[in-house]
Amino acid sequence: MRTIILKFGGTSVASPTNIRRILAITSDQTRYPTGCIKAIVFSAFQGVTDTLITLANQATDKNANYHSLFEEAIEQRHLDAINELIPAERRGRVLAEASAVIHQLQDILQGIALIGECSPRTLDQVISFGERLSSFIIAHAYEAIGVPTTLVDSASLIKTNSSFGNCVPDKALSFPLIQNQFKDVKNLAIIPGFIGSDKNGTITTLGRGGSDLTASFIGAALQVDQVEIWTDVDGILTADPRKVKQAFPLGEVTFEEAMELSHFGAKVLYPPTIQPAIESCIPITIKNTFNPDGQGTRIVTNRSPSSQPITGISSIDCIALIRLQGSGMVGVTGIASRFFKALSLAETNVILITQASSEHTICCAISPHHIVRAQNAISQEFELEISTGRIDPLVVEESLSIISVVGESMRHTPGVSGRIFQALGDNGINVVAIAQGSSERSISAVVSGADSSKSLNALHEEFFLSKTKSVRLWIAGTGLIGKTLLEQIHLQSETLRRNYGLHIQVHGISNSRTMACSNEPLSDLCLDACDSKASIPSDLPTFVSHCIEANLPNSIFVDCTASEAPPKYYASLLRKSIAVVTPNKRAFSGEQAYYEELSALAGARRTPLHYETCVGAALPVLGTLSDLVQSGDTVHRIEAVLSGTLSYIFNTMRLENASFSEAVVTAKNKGFTEPDPREDLSGLDVARKVVILARNAGMKIELADIEMSPLLPPSSSEYTLEEFMKNISSYDSIFSSKLSQAAQEHRSLFFGATIDCQAKSITVGLIAVDRNHPFCSLSGADNIIAFTTERYKEQPLVIKGPGAGAQVTAAGVFADIIRAVR
Repeated sequence: MRTIILKFGGTSVASPTNIRRILAITSDQTRYPTGCIKAIVFSAFQGVTDTLITLANQATDKNANYHSLFEEAIEQRHLDAINELIPAERRGRVLAEASAVIHQLQDILQGIALIGECSPRTLDQVISFGERLSSFIIAHAYEAIGVPTTLVDSASLIKTNSSFGNCVPDKALSFPLIQNQFKDVKNLAIIPGFIGSDKNGTITTLGRGGSDLTASFIGAALQVDQVEIWTDVDGILTADPRKVKQAFPLGEVTFEEAMELSHFGAKVLYPPTIQPAIESCIPITIKNTFNPDGQGTRIVTNRSPSSQPITGISSIDCIALIRLQGSGMVGVTGIASRFFKALSLAETNVILITQASSEHTICCAISPHHIVRAQNAISQEFELEISTGRIDPLVVEESLSIISVVGESMRHTPGVSGRIFQALGDNGINVVAIAQGSSERSISAVVSGADSSKSLNALHEEFFLSKTKSVRLWIAGTGLIGKTLLEQIHLQSETLRRNYGLHIQVHGISNSRTMACSNEPLSDLCLDACDSKASIPSDLPTFVSHCIEANLPNSIFVDCTASEAPPKYYASLLRKSIAVVTPNKRAFSGEQAYYEELSALAGARRTPLHYETCVGAALPVLGTLSDLVQSGDTVHRIEAVLSGTLSYIFNTMRLENASFSEAVVTAKNKGFTEPDPREDLSGLDVARKVVILARNAGMKIELADIEMSPLLPPSSSEYTLEEFMKNISSYDSIFSSKLSQAAQEHRSLFFGATIDCQAKSITVGLIAVDRNHPFCSLSGADNIIAFTTERYKEQPLVIKGPGAGAQVTAAGVFADIIRAVR
């Protein structure tokens, strides 16, 4: 029969309800047949150890009153647990014995108060009462349900050194005592964790994770088949679930992987815990008291091969990097020895080490609590070299985090480090220092503390969710384009997830009135998020700040407005590696300097900046132009009809023999124009598109440089909209005359633009073209762009299609979003 040692932690025994859950788990014959369990180790009730430390500290302070805390958090809490767990007929004796133990603790605290001092030795005495009381009560709870128990005095079995607060068990002394004790134990053994004693019989404690160590140490002494550590999580997870929502439990890890993960912040267990099990090759299983049927994580000597090179990702927050550098270090022996000796003498633990191959720099990560003494020790050690300038003064960087990627299969898989740093780089995360274990089981990177969560999520998606990439959107503008985009995302989201591995999440949405934003995804049906109870009054700076401060991987700011305000924040967003996708022409047709700044930022940060829909809606205009330029073609001339509204008006006049006023009224009634058609008729929208085209062709130009020929005389702006529409027929004769003249010359009229790249000139206005010109193939609200280049000299490259409308524009924005994450 396989034999097992179990250990239940503080959260597992936090309340009588939780203790009853333990009684049910361990009494389940299908899980643990009779005789299977050799012993159960228990921690103190949750929070009791911290309370005992507080009481000891308060007792040393004559001005502090520790009695009320003692009565409420220690005495009453444990007596209440007895009253709830132990039947009335047994309760009197148990209460009496527990009270006697509690009074012992009270006497020790009184002694501390009398002398005003609490030594480490005395503190160990005080905090040992947490495990002693919990194990005593739980042993009697087992007796109450008919399970005979033996309460084992772990202090008499686990012999340690006298480093009070963090003692080390002595295997040679302890193992025979443990083995001899268990020869006579026939009942279920209940063992207080965390406690030992030194050679003088003085109570000691085993430090952080001490109850886990008790279980694995006794398990090794008895050569059990398995040690089970029951806690409040489903095992060792792929990452910290508080930071990575998609983290999931690992079924099996090796001891070495568990050691690496536990060192770098996995809080499920601590490295000393598993040392006895490693030496004895005893598997350890991490289980969840609150999900007993869960698989948990099994820690073994060797595990079955995995196609996944990465086992887990962990982190240590709030670390400092201390760096020694200088030309006087190069080729000088003993520098590293002196550096680390100084840290050792300063009792400073080194978390991570890295050294430049030039020997010019050596640095290490330490706890920020040790900075002052570490600085003093190193500065003193290298005082001569620093004073003569051979070594620079010590450099300290604070508020950093270490991200560690761990996996047994990493050493057999090429390209892992490339994927790690590619994922970090793609999300704008700067790496301050790098270290790789000689075992090749881990790669660690030091990053800004502000980027810790973002780094974990980016790496977790890269290695564990590589088949699905989460895309996080912050959408400004819920007008016709924004609303249509959200509808398209909702309709297409499942297909994108299933067929292309893209999970699109909306984290923020705003309009001119209200906004809603969150670090968690908004509802999939977020069309009305701005009108929900969670929305707040709209404030663009706050909205952008939330997008930046959320610091989520694969974030995209989508500007669906035509406003001047959002583009002012594009540079700030790009600097934070947040992609920008927009049909808003303002930033790219505004000042040349800002356009160049945005282009430079996007290139330097390798952050997508997509604005294809600024010209031609969903037509592949800018992408085609970019391909031409990048492939070495020379653009000579671009001719274009770029306004769907004006295209419709002139096509209606040309093909249906309609008057100018009839064509404008029809276009307005069909929703092709702005509410005030004069905004379309001014040609300014076309001019903005032309500036964008010209700049993408390599020209430096401002909007004011364009030679504009407006359709309407300046006096048209003096009227109200109602007056303008009422008198619009007064312009019919003007356009009738122009059409007649063009017809006599066998030409057709269009409102278009011509970019002469050689002469560096741009004209926007009415264009009369021959009947065989590509423009004459237009119908409805189509746009057309003709590129005459060195390669397309005889026959221009023509792009034609719908250039306006919410559906096609939103579709183009949607395509840019997908392009930004691929």
